[in-house]
Amino acid sequence: MFRTVAELVAQAEENNISLAEVMIRQEMDVYDLAREAIIERMDQNLTVMEQAVKDGLAGVQSHSGLTGGDAVLIQNYMKNHEPLSGSLVLDAVSKAVATNEVNAAMGIVCATPTAGSAGCVPGALFAVKERLNPSREEMINFLFTAGAFGFVVANNAFISGAAGGCQAEVGSAAAMAAAAVVEMAKGTPQQSAEAFAITLKNMLGLVCDPVAGLVEVPCVKRNAAGASNAIVSADMALAGVQSKIPCDEVIGAMYRIGKQMPSALRETAEGGLAATPTGKALAAKLFNQNS
Repeated sequence: MFRTVAELVAQAEENNISLAEVMIRQEMDVYDLAREAIIERMDQNLTVMEQAVKDGLAGVQSHSGLTGGDAVLIQNYMKNHEPLSGSLVLDAVSKAVATNEVNAAMGIVCATPTAGSAGCVPGALFAVKERLNPSREEMINFLFTAGAFGFVVANNAFISGAAGGCQAEVGSAAAMAAAAVVEMAKGTPQQSAEAFAITLKNMLGLVCDPVAGLVEVPCVKRNAAGASNAIVSADMALAGVQSKIPCDEVIGAMYRIGKQMPSALRETAEGGLAATPTGKALAAKLFNQNS
């Protein structure tokens, strides 16, 4: 059993196995299930992610009307222009947006680690898939690696916006994606940890300020930022860039920041973007329509 990223990396290095394999073995032990059963459950999660991306890229609209259709716009832009940020990064963005638009439209998504941050991991995964051509098994392992880091965060800090702000949701999700991208790209376990730390550091202090209390604005676009952050941080780690602050200490800092964050900035829709004139006007319009 591992509880910290340091322990996770150590187990992978000492046993000469992948981070995904460490997580698989732990799941087998915790749930007392055969390897095949553990793999099958994660395969089902991957299928849910695939369908969410597909549905989002086909075009969906939320019931509130606040979000929907942006994933399609991004894909159309990519077909007709050379993206300034690069095709892989923007593809990750479009697929992260697609997933969260499906969530906002009351579709089915796989919480990674939450529904509001469900776009980062599949956004990154299905973008790098086009470059790395992984097998189905490698894609499933990607999710186990992401899950291993999410497990550490959930047991040492928090993963909900209500508890620790959006840094705990999209921040954790983006960092999980970065770590998994590194392993899929044949990086070392330590490089995955560096990518996680770099990503999360970039999102420390991010507040949770949903307009009208809905997981739409700015949540969908924050997943876009999270997915792009993950790809860039993964590249940095693969290049040999290290985080000066160890991964577990970054997680600890995120926890302390979240505890110090005012309640108005933790999913209450009482501060931040939700408290802007336009945010209030949108909320009033939606509540009047639904009253």
